[in-house]
Amino acid sequence: MRRYLSFNLDLGLLVLRLALAIVLLYHGIPKLLNFSGTVAAFQSMGLPVPIAIVGFAVFAEVVGGLLLLFGVAVDVAGILVVIDMLGAILLVHLPKGFDFTKGGWEHPFTVLCMALAVALGGAGGYAVGGQRIPYRGPERRRRD
Repeated sequence: MRRYLSFNLDLGLLVLRLALAIVLLYHGIPKLLNFSGTVAAFQSMGLPVPIAIVGFAVFAEVVGGLLLLFGVAVDVAGILVVIDMLGAILLVHLPKGFDFTKGGWEHPFTVLCMALAVALGGAGGYAVGGQRIPYRGPERRRRD
């Protein structure tokens, strides 16, 4: 298949990491700065052990967001975010359907998929201690 952009996996991973980091920090920092208010909000939603859930969410979103931003331990950060988003989907968003405008699971599912892609794909070459990913080209079948 013809490509219209030159192949650059490192740049693609950088864009994905930065977008995910910005979203995580945007949602995580307010939780951190208003920890007790967030715990009260989670408690009012009827979530079990709200202080533990908020603690984990803050850790996954702020620490995970910073790790992704710099491209350090992105597999660990990605898995933390996947767990965080699974919890958000199962405990809060699933009963509301898919549509994010109705409180559905569309947004946390998107974040989960981005985090899983980074965890599986790695940080790429544009990261602290990153290693460039060589392009091997499309696999071609050998004809004997």
